[in-house]
Amino acid sequence: MISLRQHAVSIAAIFLALAIGVVLGSQTLAADLLSGLRSDKAALREQVDDLTERNQRLTEQADAADRFIAGSAGRILGGVLADRSVIVFTTPDADPADVEAVGNGLAIAGASVTGRIALEDAFLDAAEGDRLRTALTNTIPAGAQLRTGGVDQGSLAGDLLGLTLLLDPATGQARTSPQELALVLETLRGGGFLAYGDTPAPAQLAVLVTGDGAAAGENARGANAARFAGALRGRGAGVVVAGRAGAAEGQGPLAVVRGDSALTAVLTTVDNLDREIGRVTAVLGLSEQLGGGAGRYGTGARATSLTLVALPG
Repeated sequence: MISLRQHAVSIAAIFLALAIGVVLGSQTLAADLLSGLRSDKAALREQVDDLTERNQRLTEQADAADRFIAGSAGRILGGVLADRSVIVFTTPDADPADVEAVGNGLAIAGASVTGRIALEDAFLDAAEGDRLRTALTNTIPAGAQLRTGGVDQGSLAGDLLGLTLLLDPATGQARTSPQELALVLETLRGGGFLAYGDTPAPAQLAVLVTGDGAAAGENARGANAARFAGALRGRGAGVVVAGRAGAAEGQGPLAVVRGDSALTAVLTTVDNLDREIGRVTAVLGLSEQLGGGAGRYGTGARATSLTLVALPG
């Protein structure tokens, strides 16, 4: 007959065996798991190295293309905008390098830049809409009439600045006196809506240089910039809106233009202004506008082509 002591020893032996089995099993499982993790890590490292190498090659190719286009800018742009005049507008997030590059491209194309005007935050901020509309309506030149279709601040501002800063496409003449133009600009500068150096002169064409659209959704800044450009186009021979890829996403100004059939039909947009091909395309876009065309260029959302061929000036 088995004694209680023997029974207890048997049970203890069973539990000891189970414990040893668990330990040995867990060690084997841990070893297998560790081996698997090491294998996965090596595979992931190989993928990262492969992607890094591909990214480096693509970057080198893009940089080489930039150097080629920059070196060919004279042949691509030379004379495209000969005897044409252009005024340059910028949004607060426009990169200075992009603005400077567009100015250089215009010079190579033979265009004269009649002025640069910076649209301040207050100009695009919906919270400042009532104050901006008041300033605009108080400076409308005598006898001039603004279009009745646009009552938002962007459209109203674009219409008034287009009336005063863009030459009449039909006659090639200014539609307001220098004194009336100065009053409009000085009033808006005094209100913190615009910034500029020497008083700009009226031009045939306009470029709106914007940034990456990071804050475009705040207080409708992107939408106001897009509507400003659209109303500006209604008064002149052509307008190009150019920025970086982010401006073609979300509520960025390029995205708003491309999402509006009426604006898309009249404005040329470029979304890769940080690359040389985008900078060249922005200038060529003005030539397209003069010919009555409008396009969507770049690599961002809703772009239809990377660039366009040079058109006769």
